[in-house]
Amino acid sequence: MTATRSVLAAQATDFPRWFQDVIAKAELADNGPVRGTMVVRPYGYGIWELLQEAMNRRIKATGAQNAYFPLLIPESYLQREAEHVEGFSPELAVVTHAGGKQLEEPAIVRPTSETVVGEYLSKWIQSYRDLPLLLNQWANVVRWELRPRLFLRTTEFLWQEGHTAHVSAEDARAYATKILYDVYREVMLDVLAIPVVVGRKTRRERFAGAVNTMTLEAMTGDGKALQMGTSHEFGQNFSHAFDIGYLSSEGRRELAWTTSWGSSTRMIGGLIMVHGDDAGLRVPPAVAPVQVVVLAVKEEAIAAARGIADELTAAGLRVTVDDRADQPFGRRAVNWELKGVPIRIEVGPRDLAAGNATVVRRLRDSAKTAVNLTELTTHVVAGIEADQAHLLAEATARQTSRITATSTVDEAIEAAASGWARIPYDAVGEQGEDRLAESGITVRCLQRPDGSLPVADDEPDLVAYVARSY
Repeated sequence: MTATRSVLAAQATDFPRWFQDVIAKAELADNGPVRGTMVVRPYGYGIWELLQEAMNRRIKATGAQNAYFPLLIPESYLQREAEHVEGFSPELAVVTHAGGKQLEEPAIVRPTSETVVGEYLSKWIQSYRDLPLLLNQWANVVRWELRPRLFLRTTEFLWQEGHTAHVSAEDARAYATKILYDVYREVMLDVLAIPVVVGRKTRRERFAGAVNTMTLEAMTGDGKALQMGTSHEFGQNFSHAFDIGYLSSEGRRELAWTTSWGSSTRMIGGLIMVHGDDAGLRVPPAVAPVQVVVLAVKEEAIAAARGIADELTAAGLRVTVDDRADQPFGRRAVNWELKGVPIRIEVGPRDLAAGNATVVRRLRDSAKTAVNLTELTTHVVAGIEADQAHLLAEATARQTSRITATSTVDEAIEAAASGWARIPYDAVGEQGEDRLAESGITVRCLQRPDGSLPVADDEPDLVAYVARSY
């Protein structure tokens, strides 16, 4: 571990620098040529593909279908919903010239697609029989960031954004909530092994144009909060602006109730910040592009290493062989440790002579264990399953230990220096949010005392989670 620590800043002394070091050394991404843009390298994109696959499967299970909408949006579309355009105006990238000429109407590079989707919903929906209309798209978006940071806040990023229309507020709320729990929360827990606090955003933290924003908040390794996904109810705001209406079963013209919801490559930032350690990345097996790496210590062990890899691949694991026997073994082992591959198998002449292989479980303590070759596949498959659960249990215990129950705003500010505060929202209110903001702290979300999701801002006895955030 000492050799690995020397190439990374220590988490305890400089967490932001450690985060950037891990991204570089684990070969996840690089800065793009335009300020704030990001080049996602193959290893990082491999994580995104597996995460996308898990998310996409769950989105489709809710009844949504994938579509695609244009990257360029007429400026007039955004101006129709005043609160929405006001919320995004500082971040907009605007195209004014194309083909050597000035455009008659400037085009906005999409920061999100509510407006263009709203335009087409108004064309496609005529009757109540057309509802609910459930759409999702996988795309890139552009928001001009003043302080970009890879995987957290970049000018361009990858994401999915869902857009739906419903016959009633109740139906819209139920679907937006279903996405929050059955898609996002399930992916966070079962795929990324990241515990999240699910709640309702306060009025000042709500998405521009929404009547309700629901969120999932994760705790990073330095005790801050990271928003991992959001689901929004828009009421009839966009339906008024874009005339998204339908003929009801009684023959009356009604306006639809709409939602949107999204998650992005920020989830990879969360994975790094929640699970990483001073030795580098630790990737949950469910999204590990390489679940097992088999290292041939010397050239005479290459054939055996390939045979082990074939057997593990046949068992359904994602396996790669490192047969670069002409390179120092220690350097290769450190590089795989930096990448956070869950299990490393080392195969050398001495191991083979004893009928064994050496197994190193990165997500545990990286201790080396000799395993008989006849039991190796069973041992590794069981280890992959156990280590996915171990990561979630470890992160959950850390999160629980760093949430402090408080009763005043001053106490909450003190607690947020090293973790989160849990405080009655009646003790905060809008004035308290102003005081928190002066210290760089926000109310991340609201819950009922039993941990369930509020349906209104003014419900009695709401509990606020308060933290610094990325």
